[in-house]
Amino acid sequence: MTDAKTLAVWSGSERAGLLAREKRQEYVFAYSADAARRAEVSLTMPVRLESWLSRELHPVFQMNLPEGALLEVVRRAIAKIEGDDDLSILKVTGGNQIGRNRFTLPESETPKPEETPESLNELLTFPDTRELFHELVVRYSLRSGVSGVQPKVLLEATERGTVAASGYIVKSWGDDYPHLAANEFFCMTAAKRAGLAVPEFHLSDNGGLFVMKRFDVAPDGSVLGFEDLCSLQALGTAQKYSSSYERVARTLKSFISPEFLITAREQFFAALALSVMIRNGNAHLKNFGVLYDSSAENVTLAPVYDLVTTTAYISKDVPALTLDGRKIWWPRRMLERFGVAHLALSVATIARIIEQMADAVMEARGMISGYITEHPEFKEVGERMMGAWEKGVSGVFKSRQTTDDGV
Repeated sequence: MTDAKTLAVWSGSERAGLLAREKRQEYVFAYSADAARRAEVSLTMPVRLESWLSRELHPVFQMNLPEGALLEVVRRAIAKIEGDDDLSILKVTGGNQIGRNRFTLPESETPKPEETPESLNELLTFPDTRELFHELVVRYSLRSGVSGVQPKVLLEATERGTVAASGYIVKSWGDDYPHLAANEFFCMTAAKRAGLAVPEFHLSDNGGLFVMKRFDVAPDGSVLGFEDLCSLQALGTAQKYSSSYERVARTLKSFISPEFLITAREQFFAALALSVMIRNGNAHLKNFGVLYDSSAENVTLAPVYDLVTTTAYISKDVPALTLDGRKIWWPRRMLERFGVAHLALSVATIARIIEQMADAVMEARGMISGYITEHPEFKEVGERMMGAWEKGVSGVFKSRQTTDDGV
């Protein structure tokens, strides 16, 4: 076994520095002596001569480590040859990551692997998506630097009706969460109909795959900086549930560029209200993030992503982070108080957003019935979602606390 000891870290096309694990078991990242500001690997780690030390792998480098089933696939594939520590996993997955950081061996001259694009149309129309996704995992798991417990891979695909290739995230599901792709599709549809910024997304014809266009790639093909809230709060992936929405609000104020802060606050509040209405207990720190350009400026809130009705599988699920010290499905008055006190939103703006989210949720809810008619295998999960959404919307509009929903 030959664990990776040192890796080169790239920020876009710029070689930023070296990452190593020393004998004291500390992780050390050192910028190259000639590193320019555009080589900055994190908004929390500016270019400097002094090394950046951490007992655990730095949060920004942890950010895209595979989790769950994908992590096990990667570990099984590389353990005997590369080792299964974090640096070894970065060594094999680090050429294709969400955001602009890349990882290679120190002697490498380029951070970007060559890929042959798939066909988006074939991904969405292939009859046996279980077989297809298995093939995609075999082909792309060692080139997919993307976090999350849900099985997923990164790949290039030609867009429908064109020869242009773009980056996509392709997701399936495990036996514990049946029909998760359709679940996410309808949750994201609610967000889109509510006017929230969302990436382009698709559901395969048989409901087996959820395909989302990467939002960290600009129209000209350049890669944008992306950091999730775990990274910005200097927390490791394992601590993604160990925070509060109040702290998220403070983090956004600290990092979002001033000219984009009002928009970011409104979108964050809308995403939180929507998550309450659709009973999304997965709105943890890794499911919020920021985007920025090559100069580490113009920092904006990333589009909404990874929305799922978790109570369709875990009936007593609760929100991922605390608000007012509690993890409950909060009524409208608590959301209003949070929006005013921590996001500086007016009561009128809050009312508009809540009404907008509720209308979109109920509109998307109506679409689920039609989908169940065409896909009866989705009936059980779909009906649970519809019930959860109706309860979620009515719960937000209740003026009094009730014990029925854990409030």
